Amino acid sequence: MLNIQENIPLAEYTSFRIGGPAKFFVEVSTKDELLEALDYAKENSLFFFILGGGSNLLVSDQGFDGLIIKMKLNGFKIVGNSIEAESGVALAKVVNSSINEGLTGMEWAAGIPGTVGGATRGNTGAYGKSIADVIKSVEALETSKLQATRPQRLSVAMAGVANYKLQDCKYGYKDNIFKQNPNLIVLSVKIKLQKGDKEKSQQEIREMMEKRRINHPQGVGSAGCFFINPVVTDEKVIEELKKDGIECRDGQVPAWWLIDDVGLRGKKIGGAIVSEEHTNFIVNAGGATAEDIITLVSLIKQKVRNKFNIQLREEVQYLGF
Repeated sequence: MLNIQENIPLAEYTSFRIGGPAKFFVEVSTKDELLEALDYAKENSLFFFILGGGSNLLVSDQGFDGLIIKMKLNGFKIVGNSIEAESGVALAKVVNSSINEGLTGMEWAAGIPGTVGGATRGNTGAYGKSIADVIKSVEALETSKLQATRPQRLSVAMAGVANYKLQDCKYGYKDNIFKQNPNLIVLSVKIKLQKGDKEKSQQEIREMMEKRRINHPQGVGSAGCFFINPVVTDEKVIEELKKDGIECRDGQVPAWWLIDDVGLRGKKIGGAIVSEEHTNFIVNAGGATAEDIITLVSLIKQKVRNKFNIQLREEVQYLGF
């Protein structure tokens, strides 16, 4: 029997530490519980939202007028050079377990918060690598195929679950079919790694963690990089980047550079601040509201658009707005 709760504050479930209450909230630890929660949402005409680690999310101050389904599916095993992890498994567990088993390929994810499901949907990446580089296949549930009443749930669940090979996922920069199709819920992921040197991997992780300590804000709420790096063809912008010694990968201009160049490093509105350490981070320095964040985001987008004719797009997902 599901424990469906009412009026649960969502701030504690997000890395921003911002957000009002969910009208309804439930944690699910099995696929059957997930199906039961989806059935509950359908029967009560509720919008639902699948919540992972809440590390790439901004929740409205008014909260969410629907059902939050918190994914706690935590099945995990290592078979040879592969890891099979359900969507609720912390990304940190994948990193640590792979290194302990002498496997390499996930070092780049050290220090990144969130879950396997969220990383798969968001194509989480760092230092030129991403989760798409190691995914073998993804098991997902297509909710549009769930047309069951309660007695039919299990048979319909079998029909609604499919395995997507890497090429089927259509991964691109911050894009894939799981983002494109809101009816798809990531259930589990198979990750293919390589045999490695445990000590070498540990050293690599120490170096990455030190980079994060120096270049990323510490001890404050944030959702990581807020904006997607835009693709730019304007030669003037590209020349300015070269003068500053900034690498332009695949035509992508670092969003942090654009924000810094328009003079918004350290800009504060209410409790929301553009990070001094990394200007693509907007942080909750204490008491920030979602409205503070949104107002600051609007200012950033306006300044960048006015100077560079570039429209920044958010990487962070909005909920309840």
